[in-house]
Amino acid sequence: MDRLSVLDEIFLRSHRGMGTPIVLQGLWRTAEPVHPALLWRVHRDLRTGPLGRRVVRSRVPGARPRWQPNQTAHPFTMTPEPIPRAAVLDWADRQGADLDPEAGPGWRLSAARLDDGGCLVALTCSHALADGRALTLAIDNALSGIPLAAPRAGHSDWADARHMWATVLGGTARALRRGIPARPAAPEARKVVPGTANALPGTATTCGTVLEIPARDWNRVAVAHAGTANSLFVHLIAKMLWSSGFPADTIAASLPVDTRDEPRVDNDMSMTEVAITRDDTPATLRRKARAAYEHRMTSPGGIPEEILQVMPDRWAYRLARGAGERDVLCSNIGNLPESLLALGPHSCTGVAARAIHPGLRLDALPRTRLSGYLTRIADTYTLSLIGLDPDAIPTSAALTALAETELSALGLSCTAW
Repeated sequence: MDRLSVLDEIFLRSHRGMGTPIVLQGLWRTAEPVHPALLWRVHRDLRTGPLGRRVVRSRVPGARPRWQPNQTAHPFTMTPEPIPRAAVLDWADRQGADLDPEAGPGWRLSAARLDDGGCLVALTCSHALADGRALTLAIDNALSGIPLAAPRAGHSDWADARHMWATVLGGTARALRRGIPARPAAPEARKVVPGTANALPGTATTCGTVLEIPARDWNRVAVAHAGTANSLFVHLIAKMLWSSGFPADTIAASLPVDTRDEPRVDNDMSMTEVAITRDDTPATLRRKARAAYEHRMTSPGGIPEEILQVMPDRWAYRLARGAGERDVLCSNIGNLPESLLALGPHSCTGVAARAIHPGLRLDALPRTRLSGYLTRIADTYTLSLIGLDPDAIPTSAALTALAETELSALGLSCTAW
């Protein structure tokens, strides 16, 4: 679609400081150097592909912003000197700065030489441009030439405005016949307690780790617990949160659901949620998740969600603040295309996908305390974790240890990046 969706605009507002900033990232690790000329070619194909676009706002009241092709891009960069292998995620975190889906560019391709002779390549992209599945489609297109669905044709600004006002006014009138819906309760702001070690200047708001688990082992444990690969993932994230000191007996988990019916680069997903209790197992979570996928998160009282697109940004932000945020996020991105296993002649020793939060402040932490991103490629599951509770999980080392402990309790071993 050449117009922004409701979800696109939520991510665009978060990029502009109204909400939690979210940037997506794909990471490729090789055991040998990758020639910059190869990555320049990938950069060129990305620049002329579906990520090469920016937001253009309409002057017609009610018309949605539209996407405009934009081949301006951050230049491909590679570190002049090798960085320690142990610092790869710290380097990757810094690649989320200076992305702008409106003025452009909204994405960046960069690489770092590693002190063990290998290389780490990062494709970093504003969430306003694409979701996790879309990012894998974009890089698959650039690496292998796999075709993508053509953008859907759009209407003129005036036609789009008429459609939007008809949708909003008609849908709101029908909803109000059932009574005025209660305003959704916004999540309370979460702040680090003043005077604690984690409130000191320079404290990181997030920490991250990437772990690899053999697919045969992950699937074996899932089957042994009468669950699925996905319900085992949700179970693991919940157990980690409780082990970090989360006090409540119920954890609310948000689960993104891919809704695209064609290989298209956009935010084509919805959100659902499950309530996890301490007695839940991968088997019970399998049933809960299946039921949840039939009931997606919607706007309250049947009010059309498009109302967020015809009101001023700050009003829309207040109305939708915290939408989709729960105690944990469990994003199962699924199987990655095997074209991502190599960069030209260079085999990849690791492939990961995750979200990062550049610019997130300690005084504006989201409700979400722990995010997990699960992918599978060939014979490996890769689990990327982001901790958003610096009081409970202060460092990446603490996050890694927490994950290793809970995986071990399930009979699983892992390899950390």
